Amino acid sequence: MINMTLKQLRYFDALARHGHFGRAADACAISQPALSMQIKELEETLATELFERGARQIRLTSFGEEFAVRARDILRSVNELGDMARASQDRLVGRLRIGVIPTIAPYLLPTIIGNLARMHDGLEIHVRETLTAKLIRELTDGRLDTAIVALPVSEPSLTEVALFSEEFVLVRPSEDEGKPVPSRETLREMRLLLLEEGHCFRDQTLSFCNLRSALSRELLDGSSLSTLVQMVGAGIGVTLIPEMAVSVETRSASVSVARFNKPQPSRTIGMIWRKTSPLDCQLSLISEVVRQSAETQRRQQSAKPPSH
Repeated sequence: MINMTLKQLRYFDALARHGHFGRAADACAISQPALSMQIKELEETLATELFERGARQIRLTSFGEEFAVRARDILRSVNELGDMARASQDRLVGRLRIGVIPTIAPYLLPTIIGNLARMHDGLEIHVRETLTAKLIRELTDGRLDTAIVALPVSEPSLTEVALFSEEFVLVRPSEDEGKPVPSRETLREMRLLLLEEGHCFRDQTLSFCNLRSALSRELLDGSSLSTLVQMVGAGIGVTLIPEMAVSVETRSASVSVARFNKPQPSRTIGMIWRKTSPLDCQLSLISEVVRQSAETQRRQQSAKPPSH
């Protein structure tokens, strides 16, 4: 009988994902020597090497790649056993790991977490903010319970629940206030500031402007909506941001905000989770909290005077 531990499998999975002993050790909250020792013991137990160790990087061996797939299946099943225990209780308790994309997290998370904490005081909420592709991967691997993203994601293994839609608005320098709102055709000729590659909001903006086939023209990339808005305030160009970000991002920038004529660009926000998750009913309840939080925030913003 091969005697390996779940701890060793978790350390192995972390090292396989990060490809670096230091980063894997940090992710596991242990020292690098302790992680190295556990990996070495696991390899000795299996009587084969799991990693090729180079001077600057490590990579999985052929056996290590096969082992990684099985190890993640085991870890996912173990996590789901804990989910089953939580699902059997009368109320929402324990750890909840939520992923959120960056164009939602700063604007909606505070309200969501506050409402969840007030309505379900037994919840221990862990938040992961990153791009959609990474959230889907971590959700599929069992490292997240659910994620709040722009839909659709079109992953057969995931449940998608649409929660609300929101429009995009045009942000341009303050001296442009009162000028006619550009059409999509006119917008294509302007200096358009976009989020960097990997953000779904970038793709949605390009789609609205019909710029997918015209990426050879000069486009300026930013790492966050805040950066884009500040660049607009400096007179570098114009940008689009989601409606939920307006009050936060425009309050300290010399910009004006305008709505597009129909058809207005928009996105649908929803929650996703694994179809096999034992927490399906609980996550459905949480999705309602997210929906209500968004509606509350929308009402509060509509009651404020417009930003300029």
